[in-house]
Order: sequence, then C-alpha cells, then structure tokens
Amino acid sequence: MENSKNSSLSKLIPVMLCFFAMGFVDLVGIASNYVKADLGLSDSQANIFPSLVFFWFLIFSVPTGMLMSRIGQKKTVLLSLIVTFASLLLPVFGDSYMLMLISFSLLGIGNALMQTSLNPLLSNIVRGDRLASSLTFGQFVKAIASFLAPYIAMWGATQTIPTFDLGWRILFPIYMIVAVIAILLLNVTQIEEEKEDGKPSTFGQCIALLGKPFILLCFIGIMCHVGIDVGTNTTAPKILMERIGMGLDDAAFATSLYFIFRTAGCFLGSFILRKMSPKSFFGISVVMMLIAMIGLFIFHEKAIIYACIALIGFGNSNVFSVIFSQALLYLPGKKNEVSGLMIMGLFGGTVFPLAMGVASDTSMGQNGAIAVMTVGVLYLLYYTFRIRK
Repeated sequence: MENSKNSSLSKLIPVMLCFFAMGFVDLVGIASNYVKADLGLSDSQANIFPSLVFFWFLIFSVPTGMLMSRIGQKKTVLLSLIVTFASLLLPVFGDSYMLMLISFSLLGIGNALMQTSLNPLLSNIVRGDRLASSLTFGQFVKAIASFLAPYIAMWGATQTIPTFDLGWRILFPIYMIVAVIAILLLNVTQIEEEKEDGKPSTFGQCIALLGKPFILLCFIGIMCHVGIDVGTNTTAPKILMERIGMGLDDAAFATSLYFIFRTAGCFLGSFILRKMSPKSFFGISVVMMLIAMIGLFIFHEKAIIYACIALIGFGNSNVFSVIFSQALLYLPGKKNEVSGLMIMGLFGGTVFPLAMGVASDTSMGQNGAIAVMTVGVLYLLYYTFRIRK
C-alpha cells in the first residue's frame, strides 16, 4: 500500500510541474504591455498578442484529441512542452514585433496541446473521488505560474534580480528552464494509459453538436469566460496607467491581484459547490463580476479599481468548471466530443482582446475595453437562467 502511494506521488510530481507550465500562457497579458511600451504600439496592435495565443485553440483542440488516440497522452504532453520551450526561447534573442508574434503563436499552440492532453493524463494516475480534488490542485499550481509572471517581469524591468541585459524578458528563460525540467521528469516517468473504447471523435462530429441549443449556449459561455479572463489580465494595468498615471512596473501588480483572487476563488469554489447548487453559485459569481464592471466604469480611485479587479478574479474563477460540467451532464454519452468543443471555446481569448483593442483606441479609452467585457458578463447572466439546477 505504501509503495503504491509512493509510486503515485512520483508520477504526480512531474504531472503537476506540467500544470505549472500550463500557466505560462498567462504571461501574455503582462508581456504584451511591455512589448507595447518597448515598440510604441497602439492598444489594437498590442492586443493582437493575446488574441494570437488563443486563436490556436480553435485550430488545434479537436485535432489534439485525435493525435492522443494515435500516440498517447504522455507523448502529446511532451510534444506540448517542447513547443512551449521553443516559444520561450525566441524572446531571449529580442522583442521585435515579428519575433514576438511567432513566440506567442508557438505559446498558444503548445498550450492548446497541453490543455487538451494533460487532464486526461492525470486521470490515469488519480481515479475516483480523488480525481476532482487533484484537478483542482492542478489548477491551483497553474495559477501560481500565472500570478508570478507579472512579478518576475516587473523585477526584471526594475533590475531587482539579475537579468543579463534582458530586462523584463528574463521571465522567458526562467520559465524555459522549468519547461526543460518538466520535459526531462515526465519523459522518465512511467504512466500506464487506459485504452479508449470505440473510434476517436472527428472534427465534423464535434462541430455538429453546436446544433443543439444548450451546447451552443455553453460554447459561447466558455468564450465569454475566457474573453473576460484574458481581457482583465491584459487591461487591468492599462486602466491604472490611464486613470491615475501609474507606471507599467507598478501597474503590473493588478494582473497578479487578479490571478491571486482567481486562485482563491477556485479553492473556495470547490467547497462552496458541495453546499450550494451550481445555478445559485454561478449567479452570485456573475453578479459579482457585473458589480465590478460597473465600478470600473464609474470610479477612478486606486483602491476601488483594485477591489473591482479582485472581484472579477473571484467571480470568474469557477465559471469554466460550472459551464463545462453542465455541458457534460447534458450529453453524458458524448463526453469526448463535448470536451473537445468546450476547449475550442477558449478561442474567446482571441475575439475579446481584438474587440477590446479597437474599442479602447477610440475616445472612450479603457472604458471601451471594459464595455466589451461587460457584454460577456451580461451574456453569462443570461446563461445563468438556462442552467437546470
């Protein structure tokens, strides 16, 4: 029994390190702000970076599921880590517009591969009642990488840590080293994978499910959730810079604040959902975000802006899990197809930043970006009434 526990733990550690690597995708928010400052870009130009990262979920989510059926989950995760490593290597050589476009494209492709394959890989190590808590812990580990990124970039920009003339870009080689360690550890870890029954899902079968109204509602809901997530991650520092004249290095804390409260929300949500119905908790979470959006429209005081950003982080933390579970419960016999489709909904991280960039380049400034996110929150409010219980 003791040997079995030790064996599971030895397999769990490399997988959890991969969850940490999954969080690297969230560095795009703070990185795009630094690239904007370095290259003198407009909001529309800078917001192409986060949009490009999440564009690849549209292209790669379903094909990754088909690839897993051919080469296995572990090899797919290893491939995702290698692509992620390449994306983190490129910025070491500079931050030209084209180089960063290629880097963020590879980061998005690597993350699309990882998001689709890592959760199923974990299910081969942890089963039954412990799987949900292990997945939650994985999201917590992922969030650590998310909220550390702005700090590392800020420390690099202000020379608080040795940067080897890279400045804020020291973030990339630090995370690149973690990716290398994850590749080496996972490669030597033996994980026995369960064989899937039946034929793997096809792209056509997956897309056809959008013809079912509730599945379409869930898909759009996932798009709005990710759009608000990436939008807040990218826009929070800009609001502080625009309204109270804060410098980027100080304003970067807003991104970390968002991820701190999103992480706290994930943990508390796992307990709250045991006592409260998903519909009630989802409704409360969305109302919290709506109040925060109204607050960002009205107030210009630093403390209130911080409070609103924290409220969005907490409110948005469990939206994905509730929508995802509702979609699976609606079609329990089509879990693979539904899962692929919901992961494809992360494409919302492309649509929202582009719209927000265009809106904020108008006379409205960052209020334009907030207005776009508010549309997403209002949709989620509508979705609340379609949840069964």
